[in-house]
Amino acid sequence: MRKLTKKWQIFLYAISGLGINMLNLMMGSYLCSALLVGGFGENAIPFQTYLQKDLIVPAVWATFVVIAKIIDGVIDIPMASFTDGLRTKWGRRRPSILIGLIPLISSYLLFLVVPDHSGVTMLNTVYYGIMLCIFYSFYTLTMVTYYATFTEIVDNERDRALLANVKSVCDIVYFILGYVVVAGLLKGLNIRVVALIVLPLALTMLIPMFMIKEDSNKSGSIVASERVGLVKSLKHTFKNTAFIKWMVVYSFMTFGVQLFLGGINEYFSFVGMNMMFVMMASFAPVPFTLILYNHILHKYGFGVAFRYTLIIYTLGMTGLFGISFLADGTLKMVLSIVGGVISSFAIGSLFAVAYSIPSQLAAEEQEKTGVSNSAMYFAVQGLFSGVATGIGTGAVLTALKGSEDSHSSAIFLLTLISAAGTFVAFLVSYILPKTLTTIGVKEEKTSEKEKASIKK
Repeated sequence: MRKLTKKWQIFLYAISGLGINMLNLMMGSYLCSALLVGGFGENAIPFQTYLQKDLIVPAVWATFVVIAKIIDGVIDIPMASFTDGLRTKWGRRRPSILIGLIPLISSYLLFLVVPDHSGVTMLNTVYYGIMLCIFYSFYTLTMVTYYATFTEIVDNERDRALLANVKSVCDIVYFILGYVVVAGLLKGLNIRVVALIVLPLALTMLIPMFMIKEDSNKSGSIVASERVGLVKSLKHTFKNTAFIKWMVVYSFMTFGVQLFLGGINEYFSFVGMNMMFVMMASFAPVPFTLILYNHILHKYGFGVAFRYTLIIYTLGMTGLFGISFLADGTLKMVLSIVGGVISSFAIGSLFAVAYSIPSQLAAEEQEKTGVSNSAMYFAVQGLFSGVATGIGTGAVLTALKGSEDSHSSAIFLLTLISAAGTFVAFLVSYILPKTLTTIGVKEEKTSEKEKASIKK
């Protein structure tokens, strides 16, 4: 694959995933919620639900959401294998992205259709369940292929770090777009119209189609680097006790964070807080709060830094829960914004650990055993994440939303349960081995030794 050497090329390439991430956010945080009226305030129902009435059977739908999330996690492994082994005259990556992109966009559009306008029917429930499974399956293929190119599209660690850093900033951008701009549009437009307005952003994924330059590998003349087999790779991954312990902690953390993000629009409309202001307060400071996280990481190690972010997030969510009981007014608005700012000291780093820890564990595994299977670590983490997210945004969120009568909803408990998830992750984090908790400090000491060696 031809390498990107100019900074503007790397910046442009890093932006590619923003549109598809936005579709995923719309699906998980808005469109799935729009099928049930329960949990929304009266003023939000005309804009944030499809037809201002329930369209699906809640219990069956909750099962579909869990299944879709599990598929999203499980399918990482065969999809990664598919893109790595694909042989065409256009190479591997561009065809894989295109194969994923077409069904992805199609299922997103079809999810906006209402098969039966009469109300709650099994037809609607099954239809949306199938569309959700298709969406997540091809979202996985598209993004797994895109992330796989990160090691191939640049030729040195500095450019790879730049690519990753710009991608992290793009993650913050699409959260601001999703939870601030979209929330603003939903003050006067229906969710299905807003979903169509967001759709053109998916065209950012066409950027790799023009920037990736691969030779034909149809004949197999381009020999890929040797890879460990699927069974052996899984065996090595699950034998890594540090990784399994991390998965336990990561699952509780993911449950807490994704439950909040999945029910965010219902929650704010129900408790009477300004979602736009709180989300802006939560996400805008993230680039700066990450500086503090990195300072703690390099001074005290990953264990202290990670627990710090978990406690901060727990306090932020618990604070929002308490604030929700205040009467509407200036004090409630100000305190909710303060709660958002407090949460911002945790949000960026909680997303970052999903990339840094599997990479570190995979590197240590390769150093000890010679087995190079970093993709499998991310795939297995995706499986655990899918299950935790499915439980949170499927079973728990659906139960909290309640029936069509919003007054019977328990959605006000969402932030408290979210805080409970991250607090359990904090408690369980003490099972993490020293090899993980000292990450950051080890790297700093190694860097100091290298500098001393250079001086000598």
